[in-house]
Order: sequence, then structure tokens, then C-alpha cells
Amino acid sequence: MNDLLLITIVFLAVSFDFINGFHDSANAIATSVVTRALSMRNAVLLAATFNFIGAIAMTGVAKTVGDEIVNSAALKENGQYVVLAALVGAITWNIITWWKGLPSSSSHALIGALVGAAATAGGIAVLKLKGIGIVFLYLILSPIIGFVAGAAFMIIVMNIFAQHAPSKINKHFKNAQVVSAMSMAFAHGSNDAQKSMGIITMALIVAGYQQTFVVQDWVKIACALAMAFGSAAGGWKIIKTVGKKVMGWQPVHGFASETAASLVVLFSSIIHMPVSTTHVISSAIMGVGATKRLSAVRWGIVKQIVGAWLLTIPVSAVLGGLCFVLIKEILHR
Repeated sequence: MNDLLLITIVFLAVSFDFINGFHDSANAIATSVVTRALSMRNAVLLAATFNFIGAIAMTGVAKTVGDEIVNSAALKENGQYVVLAALVGAITWNIITWWKGLPSSSSHALIGALVGAAATAGGIAVLKLKGIGIVFLYLILSPIIGFVAGAAFMIIVMNIFAQHAPSKINKHFKNAQVVSAMSMAFAHGSNDAQKSMGIITMALIVAGYQQTFVVQDWVKIACALAMAFGSAAGGWKIIKTVGKKVMGWQPVHGFASETAASLVVLFSSIIHMPVSTTHVISSAIMGVGATKRLSAVRWGIVKQIVGAWLLTIPVSAVLGGLCFVLIKEILHR
């Protein structure tokens, strides 16, 4: 039974990365597609390639997710059930928000579901509250940082190129946007793919297949490939929400938002903090739009997006807890 559970967990974790890539493909390519810097086909291929490269480049975020949120040893025989429930709960929320076209956070969904499942299984005692506090604080702060970074980057660009004709600026930034899209895709892979790596490694530990938290090479490659294939599958509904419904875009705006967001996400990966790339890029877009004029941002859509953000952690925590109860009940019959 343990081996079958582990295989199921690995399959679902890889599926989560695929769905994450599919769900979050808009993060890297929405603005590039909307501004016509890249065709949909080329943008998707670029996102897939650089998501893969970013995913295999780092493992710090994986350790934070798999080792700094829940005390695996305290879960005892419930460990695999908790991991399985967290994945099922997070995937469920991802599918719901994708269907609605809302750019909610896969990171929030997974962490919320993991906390909910673990707390249901073993109470507050199995949670590493200090680690959870730091992670949640950074998840909250990162969109604010993204907004400020987007606004600041756009102001700098406007000041540097104030004397240049808009037509010439946009021509150059259309080419520069290819680079910024690569950077965003790499940053996305370096952070988001790590979460499933952390979950799989946690499952290997609670199943007794390894004693220390080390992400094995096959785990890196499996998660990176799943993220890349998911990105290649695309997510046009979310691309429309992020790119078209927030503000009217020119290549210079796309470059500024992508560059600012990628720097925030990459820095987060370097300091081992899981963040929501969806939140960061959406906030950077809002920051860039606010420098144009506050009315350039379509605040009704922003309100809808923020609503999904606020719901994600509590709803996914409840889903994680419910999934744990159902899974344990079914498997113990």
C-alpha cells in the first residue's frame, strides 16, 4: 500500500506541475502575446523552454516547502495521506480557477492545502509555525513588492526615453520583450516547479525511502519536464485576463512589467522563498498601469483577481483538510 501511495503521490505531484505550467503560462507570455512581440506559438515554446531551464537550476524553494512548513516525522503513519490530500486539494482549486479564467496562485493553493491537511491529521503541533509565518508573510508582501517594482521600473524607463518618439521606443521594446519574457519564464520555473519537488521529497522521507531532505535528480527532471509541457499546452483564458483586461498594452509596458516581475521572483528563488508568480506579474502589471494613469488599470478586473487571491489559502486549506478525511476514510476501509 505504501508503494502504491507513493507512486500516486509522484504522479499527482508531476500532474500538479503540469497544471501549474498550463495555469501559469500566462505569467511569462501574456504581455508578449498581447503586444504582438511574440506569436502565440513562439511565446509558448519560449515559456516551455525557459521554464524547464529555471526548474532544474535551483532547489532552495523545494526545501522550504517540503521541510519548513510541516514536521514530517510528527505525522507518523498519516504522512503520505497528508501529502496526497494536499495535492488533490491544490489541483482541485487550480482547476476551478482555471475554468473561471482567474489568475489565482498555485503556490498559495499548494501551501494552503498542505497546512490544512497536516493540521487535520495532527493538529497545530505538526505545523512549523515560524516557517509558515515567514512563508505567508512573504506571499503577502511579494505582490506589493511587484507593484512597486513595476511602477518604479516604468518610471525609470519613461525618464530615460522621454525625448524619444513613441513609435521608435515601441519598436525597440518589442524586441526587448523577447528577452524579458525569457527572464520571466526562467524565474517562474525556478520558483514554481520547486514546490512539487519539495512535496515529492517530503513523500519519499515519510515513506522511508530517504532520511534527509535532498532533492534527487530524477525528481528535478520529472517536475521540470511536467512544468515545461504544461507551459507548452498554454492557458489562453488566463492570458486574456492578465494581458487584455487589466490595461491597454504597448511593448514598453510589457517589457517593464515582465522585467520587474522576473527580478522579484528570481530574488525570491535565491533566498528560498516560495512566491506566487501570478500575484507578482499581475501586481507588476498594475504598477506599470498606474504610472500611465490610475484609470488605465481596469479596477473591476483587479478586484476580481484580488478576490481570488484572498480566497485561495483558506479555501485550499479547507479542501486539503476535507481531502485528508476522505482519503483516510476510503483507504482504511
